Amino acid sequence: MNDIEKLLNEEHNRMDSITAPEELESRLRNALDKSAQKKTKGYRKVWKVAAAVLIMTSIVSYNFNAFAYYGKKIFGFDALIDGTLLDLNEAGMGQSVDVRTTLLDGTELMIDGIMSDANQFIMYYTLSNPNGINDTIDLFSRPHITGFLTDSNFNSGTSIINDDQTEIRGMMSFDPVSPFSKKLTLSYWQNATTNGMSEDSITFDYYPDKAMQTEIKQKINKSFKVDQGKITFKSITATPTMTLIKGTMNVDNFDRVSSALDGIELIANGKVIPMIGSGRTTSYNGTTFEIKYDVLPKELESLQLVMNKFVGYEKLKAKYSLDINKTESLVIGEKKMRVNNISTTSEGVEITIATDEEVMLDGVSIETSDGVVPLNTTVRQDMIKQADGTLMKERTLLFDTTNEPHYILIEGMHYMKSYNYEIEISVK
Repeated sequence: MNDIEKLLNEEHNRMDSITAPEELESRLRNALDKSAQKKTKGYRKVWKVAAAVLIMTSIVSYNFNAFAYYGKKIFGFDALIDGTLLDLNEAGMGQSVDVRTTLLDGTELMIDGIMSDANQFIMYYTLSNPNGINDTIDLFSRPHITGFLTDSNFNSGTSIINDDQTEIRGMMSFDPVSPFSKKLTLSYWQNATTNGMSEDSITFDYYPDKAMQTEIKQKINKSFKVDQGKITFKSITATPTMTLIKGTMNVDNFDRVSSALDGIELIANGKVIPMIGSGRTTSYNGTTFEIKYDVLPKELESLQLVMNKFVGYEKLKAKYSLDINKTESLVIGEKKMRVNNISTTSEGVEITIATDEEVMLDGVSIETSDGVVPLNTTVRQDMIKQADGTLMKERTLLFDTTNEPHYILIEGMHYMKSYNYEIEISVK
């Protein structure tokens, strides 16, 4: 036996140890049968067929998601989902599970089906109990998915309950699972009657070959300086359920505005892709972030990631007279501030101001005849809708003095600043 024959023999033994998905194995066997009928007997052509099988086996083993997906529609959840997920379900991109168990209070938990791709793992479930399941939130909490090379945390979920309070249909999104997992276990906690919370689990089959294929996955590795740090966009992964941007940042004043990531847009074919969520995680290794957008167009011609706005900081070192009327606005940097009320109570001097909703003032104090008095606390804060439909943030500042204030002093301002950084992402 020469070296080539030894190698093919070893590969033949390896192939025998691999269990291919049922429908794919059937397709391969049919293809080989048809090929055999067309070919004449010959030593070289036999090796060509064997080589083709080796190539196909390698693809099945390590790149299963490159194959077309054959799934099913998950029934009973149309009222729960909409948009992209509803379209995927209508197209039969789900994977039926139909595994059930009974919780401690007699409620039946059924895992109806799943959707899976490289960005997320979505589980559809039903809780039913003819005696009512009003407290089910406490009975089915803190879920977690585990399996071979899989440890997926719960990300989000939603559910609806029927009119007689006996059935809940819900969906949960988890981190993506490993493509090498063939069995998955859902772990959850439920109320035990006497011993507090009790952990339980249910295991079901998973067919990774039925996961939806990734459309774009590439590194970005582009960094930008901002006023108080740096932000780096690391990667983009586009799948049938969402488009995910991952990155890192070291920005001191990130928390000083409510939604600093909202000013980052993904633009495909010249149109803005809707953002569906964002989040940040901080550990001793640093801070990472994720921005989730809706799916990309099927026919993709161009793709840009644009950081229109992000949290910024402007030093002011400004002193403003409080001898103004309520309709007059003070200019603070590139923003405006309105003083709506000044009063003195038993707690001290209260000054009510209004600014754009994302503005946070830094180092605020007042000047009286007795000197400078720093801000003690903010006692009220509301979002006020203006006549033009915009929102302004109104808050009341409390200073520990009863002396009449003449000036308000502001050291600086955190706000959503225009940066207009743009990254061109290859779509070829």
